[in-house]
Amino acid sequence: MAASNEYVVRTKDVAKEFIMGGTALRALDGVNLDIFRGEYVSIMGPSGSGKSTLFNMIGGLDKPTDGSVFINDVDMAQLDAQELAYLRCRTIGYIFQTFNLIPVMTALENVTLPTIFAGMPADQGIERGVELLNMVGLGDRLHHKPSELSGGQQQRVAIARSLANDPAIILADEPTGNLDLRTGKEIILLLKSLNQEHGVTIISATHDLKMIDVSDRIVWIRDGKIERIEERSEIDLHVGELEGV
Repeated sequence: MAASNEYVVRTKDVAKEFIMGGTALRALDGVNLDIFRGEYVSIMGPSGSGKSTLFNMIGGLDKPTDGSVFINDVDMAQLDAQELAYLRCRTIGYIFQTFNLIPVMTALENVTLPTIFAGMPADQGIERGVELLNMVGLGDRLHHKPSELSGGQQQRVAIARSLANDPAIILADEPTGNLDLRTGKEIILLLKSLNQEHGVTIISATHDLKMIDVSDRIVWIRDGKIERIEERSEIDLHVGELEGV
């Protein structure tokens, strides 16, 4: 499913300052970024570049010091805590490097937890959870706890959980960071299939260069600013030139 010309995320002059030891550290410095519905965007940059801070701004996990973040044309800074929680629950799914699964709960219970918060009837939530775990290839692991699953399987559970409330946006923070190369590639391809087949907008903050292969655009961040934005085809061209093709 191709990206549309409709914006799902817009940041306008977003800045974020942290005070450390009495000194102001500017983690983001006037970031303007538009992301289209159905896009797969990777935010890349060295450690300390600001990519995770930008990720947290887009996800409503933190508020900018200056500027605005719009999700579906809603300015998140204008929402109260309850409205923001509602938007995050219904519109955004989160995937984290450390999986963030609840250890005492089974895969199915972890996946259905967001449906409970959203007020979905229990039987409907369970049906949704089973459907999603089947989708990510874990239909035979419904009742396994995280300790009984490999890292790749735990990340698949996390992906299924992120889809529980049919969000428009999936935010993936270093989703392959704790996985081996082969498993990491499987997770990347799974995310891409969700993007293509279901039209979910994927925004990933990552160091993983394999993300370039599946991204529509790559946003390069350095020193809290957007250094450049490249289309995947432009990156492919550069890679080809480097290889002498």
